[in-house]
Amino acid sequence: MNDIDLLDIEKGSTAAGSGPMPPRTKNRRTRAALKLLAYLVVAAVIVLFVFTSRIIMSQDNPIAGTFSFLNQITRLAQTSENMLKGETDDRVNILLLGMGGKNHDGGYLTDTIMLASFQPSTNEVALLSVPRDLVIPVEGKGTRKINNINAYAEVEEPGSGGQAISQALSKVLDLPIDYYVRADFAGFVKIIDELGGVDVEVEHALDDPFYPIMGQEDNPDYNSRYHYLHVAAGRQHMDGDLALKFVRSRHGLNGEGSDFARSRRQQLVLAAVKDKILNLRILFKPRLVGNILSAASENISTNLQIWEIVKLWDMAKNVDKNNIINQALDNSVGGLLVDSIAEDGAYILTPRTGSFDEIQYLAHNIFTGAPPQDKQDVAEEYPKIEIQNGTWVNGLGQQTATDLEKYGFDILSVNNAAKQSYEQTTIFDLTYGEKMKSLTILKERLDASIHYGLPDWLIAELQTRAVGEQNLVQPDFIIILGQTADVTKSGTVNEEQ
Repeated sequence: MNDIDLLDIEKGSTAAGSGPMPPRTKNRRTRAALKLLAYLVVAAVIVLFVFTSRIIMSQDNPIAGTFSFLNQITRLAQTSENMLKGETDDRVNILLLGMGGKNHDGGYLTDTIMLASFQPSTNEVALLSVPRDLVIPVEGKGTRKINNINAYAEVEEPGSGGQAISQALSKVLDLPIDYYVRADFAGFVKIIDELGGVDVEVEHALDDPFYPIMGQEDNPDYNSRYHYLHVAAGRQHMDGDLALKFVRSRHGLNGEGSDFARSRRQQLVLAAVKDKILNLRILFKPRLVGNILSAASENISTNLQIWEIVKLWDMAKNVDKNNIINQALDNSVGGLLVDSIAEDGAYILTPRTGSFDEIQYLAHNIFTGAPPQDKQDVAEEYPKIEIQNGTWVNGLGQQTATDLEKYGFDILSVNNAAKQSYEQTTIFDLTYGEKMKSLTILKERLDASIHYGLPDWLIAELQTRAVGEQNLVQPDFIIILGQTADVTKSGTVNEEQ
């Protein structure tokens, strides 16, 4: 693309200097140039989505292309005959990968792993964060930490890492993952800095006393490996370095160390980047756009074609923030993973049940949401729940917890009941009707009977379990699942059992 200043176009000059254009032709070409330059800016935005929980950018999108070429791409993307992979199944899956890059120790280890799914029929986006320490099977290689797969593949065949990790995770989740994008930290920082920084609305103060200092991983002085990261709540101006720390921090205090909080911070940066890069003034700076795309081409790899990027953006650009579903695989109370130490001393995460069935259930049903009014009612009462599986159906308790979490219920624990012969699901209400809206939702979703208070046998059981435990939180409801729950499954039919 010739680096033509739009002011020159408005004055009537052409790239070849062939003289003034007629007014109508001039206006038409100016509008076309603005539209196509907007698509270039959109392509640059996509780069940032790897770290900010959205779509991504292709390294094959060169700034040297012509307006004519881009115009053809735009028309191709908007043609109904050209479908994205997964579009006919109403779910387009893209694996987002972030890594340190060649200038970092372990630069090909994937620090960020997130499955982004777009549902065209509802205009919803679902983000499933996968921890880097999760151990999964890899064909022909036994089991590996998921963050190692990219690095091993790159050693065997440069450029194959993104495809390798996509295929491995696809088998684990039993979902097709047709697209991937891999970006390194340098590209993220460069693009934010090219924009002159971004203004981020920080919801909760971030205090991370153990943010790692690059290049100090092996410093014998342990205290020199980290520094205290503090980002105050409120509107904060961030350069690329601070924005990267903000979205990468893993050890924040007061709940900011969770994957859920990390995903939310990524969304906040996304909103700030989107606001700035789509500002009309940016469209009149082709050199800035060129710099952004140059940084992208050096630091991004993907199997998305340019027309697929444009079409994906065109389909998902107006997704409302309330239509973004966030889920994370973790080892929290009621989570789907447990942590342990491998034989070689490495910290690892594995499925809590020993199989990936529960994780597959979550991934397959991630778009099965709760009615907005029900979510609002639960949010007002914020009930705490303990779930006990009173059946022989393996994993029913966790699957029910996964469904109820979509309503906003706080799941304190998931256990097996003392016996597995319950026919009817039973809810024991320890609030004695004080959280009636939530109780009504549970009764309807689970087809359950209701009892106020606890019977003596359940009190004795809970007292026995509490021996030696500290900081126990009393639930508002204790749910013992019966055989009816296997049919209703929180309002959905269980197709797996």
